[in-house]
Amino acid sequence: MASKIKVKRILELREKRVSQNAIASTLRVSKHSIQDVCRVAEELGVTYSDVTGNTEDELYQLFFPDKMGAQNIYKLPDYEYVHKELAKVGVTLKLLHEEYKTECKENGALAIGYSKFCKDYGKFIGTKDFANHIIHKPGDRIEVDWSGPTMTYYDKKTGRPVTVYLFVADLVYSRLAYVEPTLDMRQMSWMSCNINMWEYFGGVSRILVCDNLKTGVISHPREGEVILNSEYEALLSHYGTAALPAAVKAPRQKNSTEGTVGDIATAIIARLRNERFTSFESLSNAVAIKLEEFNNASFQKRSGSRRSVFETEEKEFLKPLPASPYEIGVWVYGRKVQLNSHVSFEKNFYSCHYSHIGKTVDLKITPAMVYIYLNGERIKSHSRFAAGVTNKYRTDAADLPRNAGFTEWTEERIMAWADGIGMATGIAISRILSSRDYPEQSFNSALSVLNLSKTYSAARLEKACEIAIRTIRCPRYSHLKAILSSGQDTAYVTANQKNAVSTEGCLRGEDYYLSLDNRKEENA
Repeated sequence: MASKIKVKRILELREKRVSQNAIASTLRVSKHSIQDVCRVAEELGVTYSDVTGNTEDELYQLFFPDKMGAQNIYKLPDYEYVHKELAKVGVTLKLLHEEYKTECKENGALAIGYSKFCKDYGKFIGTKDFANHIIHKPGDRIEVDWSGPTMTYYDKKTGRPVTVYLFVADLVYSRLAYVEPTLDMRQMSWMSCNINMWEYFGGVSRILVCDNLKTGVISHPREGEVILNSEYEALLSHYGTAALPAAVKAPRQKNSTEGTVGDIATAIIARLRNERFTSFESLSNAVAIKLEEFNNASFQKRSGSRRSVFETEEKEFLKPLPASPYEIGVWVYGRKVQLNSHVSFEKNFYSCHYSHIGKTVDLKITPAMVYIYLNGERIKSHSRFAAGVTNKYRTDAADLPRNAGFTEWTEERIMAWADGIGMATGIAISRILSSRDYPEQSFNSALSVLNLSKTYSAARLEKACEIAIRTIRCPRYSHLKAILSSGQDTAYVTANQKNAVSTEGCLRGEDYYLSLDNRKEENA
């Protein structure tokens, strides 16, 4: 359908003595249309000064009543309805146009074409700042990213500034935002923020749009399949959502979050810039308060707020949260089960069944637990020691081979080797074995000492043990290795034979024989 002739504008330019060629070029109308306007104006005796108070539609109807009447036979769509229906999942402009044509046919009216339908809808939303609703469906997408701007708190003890990073997310339809401060941008923090975000929104979107961070995306080639971090992929699978990483160097593909990051910089970071925080907790609390103010603030160009649009238009479209939250973990691969039936992690030890001794296992580490996997199957789990704790054991007695007929290494076999070297070595090894709740926990320590006899000879190890037990209650590998490698044992013998350990000095104490009797009773 042809566009309406701009009668008023043509009359204005004509009065200014602009040529018809210039008018045609400026207004992009044909000379015939200009000639028609000039002819009707002469017939009606109308000049531009006579119609300055009229609108273009009024003049068009005055000059071309027949054409205006022809246009009025079309039933125009209700674009308020169109806009509301488009927010529903699966609804498209094409479908709505087909429904509109059916309605017009039933009412005996003419329907406008699909191209004009789309064009006029674009004009409608352009006047109402509804562009966000054209593309996005409620509950369809969440965009996540790290904020470029950071915050700071000052350590109470040192007074030094500590950088705090901000995780930012928003539901694209309602623009409801979520912000969480973190002390780093590592994978544990990234995944924890994602979980907390879903809890805050109270549901899960169909798609999660993220940046190409190594904490989430391993590879995003121009062509081919996007490769996600395996743990992040497991997290998304648990929550039933799909990741759609933004194309590299294409910030417009997550323009909602990019805009939210800028808004957050003003609403939170800038507003808190003059406050001095002395702990991470106080900063986090302040951010949470400002976040609620941000979400509840009224839109400038739209009615309502982020929170009100979310509650009334989007919340019901989110998928429900899973029954239990995902347990965050990082993987440690290729750990060997030691002779004491334990696996080491962060200088602590966690037991698994003795049948796995010598095998290679993988560990899944969560903030609270250590899970041991063999060939992809979980074989043991233990509560994790707190940060900073070292040289501790988590031992399940059922994992140890004491009553299972296990013949590889036993307490008796280790003591027989030690006694065969000499009394001082026997004392040192007995003290090592009795230093733990279970002797098996000390098998590795005892064997590492005994293996020194292969490197330095049994005689030298015996002499080193004689020297060590005089001053050290429970000598370890590091003590004896230092004596042997520095030659203190040979110098000791050469310089002062009188200081050699006498038979009486090497007698085992009463505690050794009592413990030996107890062990024999237990094994009887």
